[in-house]
Amino acid sequence: MNKISGYKKNAVLLTVFLLLLCLVSLAALLRPAGKEDSFTADIYQNGILIMSIPLNEVSENRSFTIEGENGCVNEIEVRQGSICILSADCPDKLCVRQGFISDSTLPITCLPNRLVIRLRPGQDSRENQSVPDIVTY
Repeated sequence: MNKISGYKKNAVLLTVFLLLLCLVSLAALLRPAGKEDSFTADIYQNGILIMSIPLNEVSENRSFTIEGENGCVNEIEVRQGSICILSADCPDKLCVRQGFISDSTLPITCLPNRLVIRLRPGQDSRENQSVPDIVTY
């Protein structure tokens, strides 16, 4: 009887330890990295870089249109520090609903029009040259 309660106590301690280890690991993964103050928006169509816009150098709001194959059109707006797709002729308009992005967490993607807007740290970033990203691994 004493031997069984000892096993239960060890099992509970091991479970608590593993749970704490998982929570600490999850917190470390979800913790935002140092806040970057300048980003460059890279706009790709069909996997080809068509435009790069340093978002910290934008002085006033501006809009422009990107036309793709088969007459597809995306209207993009750039503001100081952020960018979005205002309108698109794709059927689901998920890219429009994503709104403005101002960090590199998630790119704006319009799959039917094959357009991707990705933010990367600006050229003056200290970490940009020394730290590989997850794609490098």
